[in-house]
Amino acid sequence: MNLLKNRNYLLLLLGRVVTNIGDSLYYVASMWLVYKLGDNMFYSGLAGFLTLLPTALQFITGPFVDRWPARKTLVTTQFLQTFILLTIPIAHYFHVLTVQLVLVIMPVASFIQQFAYPMQTKTLPVILKKEELIKGNSYFAFAYQGIDLVFNAVSGILVAIFGIFLLYIADSVIFATAAILFAFLSIPHRKEKLGKRDWKNKTSAYFSELNEGFTTVFRSLIAIFLIGSVIANFCIGGAMAVLPAFADHHGGPMYYGFFLAAISIGSLVGALSASWMGTFRIGGFTIIAFCIGAVCWLFAALLPYTWMALICFAFAWIPIGGTNVIFAASLQNLIPHHSLGRITTVSTSLSAVAMPIGSLTGGYVASVTSSTLTIACTGMGLLVVSTVWLLHPRLRSLPKVEMLSAEMIGLEMSLHANEGLSEKN
Repeated sequence: MNLLKNRNYLLLLLGRVVTNIGDSLYYVASMWLVYKLGDNMFYSGLAGFLTLLPTALQFITGPFVDRWPARKTLVTTQFLQTFILLTIPIAHYFHVLTVQLVLVIMPVASFIQQFAYPMQTKTLPVILKKEELIKGNSYFAFAYQGIDLVFNAVSGILVAIFGIFLLYIADSVIFATAAILFAFLSIPHRKEKLGKRDWKNKTSAYFSELNEGFTTVFRSLIAIFLIGSVIANFCIGGAMAVLPAFADHHGGPMYYGFFLAAISIGSLVGALSASWMGTFRIGGFTIIAFCIGAVCWLFAALLPYTWMALICFAFAWIPIGGTNVIFAASLQNLIPHHSLGRITTVSTSLSAVAMPIGSLTGGYVASVTSSTLTIACTGMGLLVVSTVWLLHPRLRSLPKVEMLSAEMIGLEMSLHANEGLSEKN
């Protein structure tokens, strides 16, 4: 609990909690609105594609995240969210709301958050000690998944009781509240040492920093891990697109919220268990955990009883939640702070690039087959992660977290190579 005595960390955590409340309400309301306005599972897939696409392009934001002041960036993004979400209830009031308008707004809102979340991740090593990072990331994951757990579960009920458009208005107020919380942050920002430069030099510096992120990732073991991650995210994207129809088959919008809550429960349990998971060898644990997760996912799709499906679906997400915390804390420890934004955004983008494609594919496949069959097939993505780690000797032999070094995953060599390249430039 000592972390909560850190004023900056507490404000950042509270701001994240409030932002996540807004994101949960917005996502459930928007996906259900598209599903109902479009009256076709293909539109749900398209909505998932457009919402996830900005995450795949997050690498574009990396150099800006490394350069821009944290407080100003966080405040600005939340106020932009406030005004953008208000356009949907306004359009409804004037009888001009269409599924096309919602499909335009969803990726814009998602792209704005691609600046906010990496900035929060980059800020943690500034306000926390090195030994506090795993616990700090666990609290962040708890806030993220805990809020999703509660509000994904109740969002479907809130839609049924209050209506979608009242939720959008409440959402705008929530994002404005997050902006106010972030405004009280006091985080030092190191300005560029090179002073004012013309636009050509600024553009050159931007692409140089962008290139550093890509070369570091591709010269390290992160690139090998991303092979399994890309395929897994393709399947997860497909599942998320089909989930509204799958939940509708089980009983309606309330069950959509319950299935999203199951994802949050599993991810939350995994995040809270990250310290325990870190006591095992990373390689062996990842292989076994993701294999079990794939089996649970398959059972969730095929079991006839909804409550059993929800339990199995939650279990499938436990290894995802735990390993996400472990990998995030490891990278924060091993990567120099001045490069953290560009490297983490590149790895996130490469990992997420298949999600929008999977969403579009899943929506189409479900429209010509069934949501149940599509959900069952997408669970095999977790098995791919397990298989990649099993077949690759360096991944398979990764040690416990405390024994992990930059040299073991090829980061040390990659960063030195980039420093040499920067000196030549």
